[in-house]
Amino acid sequence: MSYLTTHFEETRQVLEQLNINKIEQIVKIIANTHDQGGRLFFLGVGGSAANASHAVNDFRKICGIEAYAPTDNVSELTARTNDEGWDTAYVNWLKGCNLCDKDIIFVFSVGGGNVEKNISVNIVSSLEYGKKVGAKVVGIVGRDGGYTKKVGDNVILVPTIDKKLVTPYSESFHSVIWHCLVSHPILQKKKMKW
Repeated sequence: MSYLTTHFEETRQVLEQLNINKIEQIVKIIANTHDQGGRLFFLGVGGSAANASHAVNDFRKICGIEAYAPTDNVSELTARTNDEGWDTAYVNWLKGCNLCDKDIIFVFSVGGGNVEKNISVNIVSSLEYGKKVGAKVVGIVGRDGGYTKKVGDNVILVPTIDKKLVTPYSESFHSVIWHCLVSHPILQKKKMKW
């Protein structure tokens, strides 16, 4: 098979193995949070940060849900990184947002964070703080899900079909799943133009 045929065949396999029940549960968690006046805080690093920014737009515009990402304010993010360090930049931003037990931290990540391997420690420290204040933790992650999968209230694991392509499949399915969420009849409040 050609690379393209293989890639799209593996994409189909990922889709077939997704846990639809977990996605439906996240819909209910988000709807309940919105009904209680809670907010969504999206965390991601690298390509996942771009996904977080896009998701903020969709949840605000399509669903009318208050949503934010630390990477959307470059001045604050770089000041916090410079003055406080990368590992605490997100958690200190969440503290500045007055994260509380009505809110959700929504993680987009390939690995989910791992302190021992020094990967996405900023996500790990944010989740530790989120759990401490009673915020819900949901996410879409790849590989074994790392710390996010370990502590999350509901975390969707993007199945590993090809170990060489964990990142592209994980980040692609962040988008597939969050678009499913914002267009779900329970969450969608505004009709999309196209």
